[in-house]
Amino acid sequence: MDLDVFVTAGLGDNSYLLVSGGEAVIVDPQRDAWRLHRLAEERGARIRAVLETHVHNDYVSGALEIRAATGAEVVAPAKGRYEFPHRPADEGDEILLGGLRLVAMATPGHTYEHLSYLVHEGDAAEPAAVFTGGSLLVGSAGRPDLLGPTHTDELTRAQYDSLRRLAALPATARVLPTHGAGSFCVAAMPTTRRTSTIAEEQRDNPLLTAADFTEFSLELRGELMAYPHYYRHMAPINRHGAPVLGRVPDLPALTAAELARRMDGELWVVDGRDREAFAAAHIPGSVNIELNSGFAGYVGWMLPFDAPLALVLPESSGDARAEAVTQLIRIGWTRITGHLDGGIDAWAGDGQEVASYPTAGVGELCEAMLGDRPPYVLDVRQELERAWGTIPGSRQIFVADLPARLDDLPRDRPVWAICSNGHRAAIAASLLSRAGIPACLVGEGGVGEWRQRCASAAPAGGRAVAST
Repeated sequence: MDLDVFVTAGLGDNSYLLVSGGEAVIVDPQRDAWRLHRLAEERGARIRAVLETHVHNDYVSGALEIRAATGAEVVAPAKGRYEFPHRPADEGDEILLGGLRLVAMATPGHTYEHLSYLVHEGDAAEPAAVFTGGSLLVGSAGRPDLLGPTHTDELTRAQYDSLRRLAALPATARVLPTHGAGSFCVAAMPTTRRTSTIAEEQRDNPLLTAADFTEFSLELRGELMAYPHYYRHMAPINRHGAPVLGRVPDLPALTAAELARRMDGELWVVDGRDREAFAAAHIPGSVNIELNSGFAGYVGWMLPFDAPLALVLPESSGDARAEAVTQLIRIGWTRITGHLDGGIDAWAGDGQEVASYPTAGVGELCEAMLGDRPPYVLDVRQELERAWGTIPGSRQIFVADLPARLDDLPRDRPVWAICSNGHRAAIAASLLSRAGIPACLVGEGGVGEWRQRCASAAPAGGRAVAST
């Protein structure tokens, strides 16, 4: 059995290429599936099938990309209500691949239609591995609440039963999940390892060591984070089948004058430069979402889904355009107008208005809190994170909720935006600036560092922090 794991860090997901006897299957590919296709070609393997474990809620599937390029059959859960031609699979159905036999196993819980795939070598009765999709994960399991609160209890019970079925597999069987660290499809916090074994999960996974269903349910649902707004659009796209692209689409160049003309309508400008560069000079009204591995996730969280957007990107990186577009097509974005040719320098050079706001570190925030007029501090972390400690007196609004809460904030003094490491605070500061609210970005450090360095120096009761 020849297996390759493709990790998409920003979405926290794995895709797999499994090869045996010159034949290959791909499991849970993302939209840019040609990267898996290329490796199969390098191995001299013919892709016979694409296996889907479930209808994905966090990304657009690349199954149809693989089928268009290779003629491979798409094998998907029979209960998934897919609208394109495919081979429906359910409990006990088999796929033969070279010297391997893959057997579908119904494992509902993350979704109703969820399947895992047992991998048997030759005539072996016991599986050597299992593709667990969003069921059993490394140190965790797929969350049961993505289909809405009316389904959560039923899916929690189903996940409990499915995980116990999987835990009864041979101890040596490899566990090959789709979701992992960094995915908002995960329930309890997973480890950073991408794969494991049944024995390791039996020993270390708190969902498998839970004494009963009550303890399991508390563990599964006790630390559920908010998940991106774009998720609600993924299942309909995946059921219908996304249009085939064949490659990363080109990103047209826009002159400063062209971009300025288009900004009169519904166009959003997303600036992927680092937070300090954006704060120093940016297009008024633009939103700062740094081009890192989580770029598209936050675009899909902060903007109306598939809204027309233009990009301002780091000019020093030749791969920035391809990276940004690749991430966006993974979440189904189609209305990418172009990028600002020449970046912010070209914008300023054309005589267009440039905006800015100040930045500060945690040390400067500490000093400001000891002054005569304490700063107004806005903590934009998730609610669960605040249980780990806060800055006394700070206002707490999760960054994704901020657009609807801007009227709750003062406009007569700077609002200091802070999070855990500066990334979400940078988004928040740009939203404040866009709304005409004076912003100060705490771009270095975060609440944890403040609590280590400054909590003991702050006046008793947090009086140095502006009240909410």
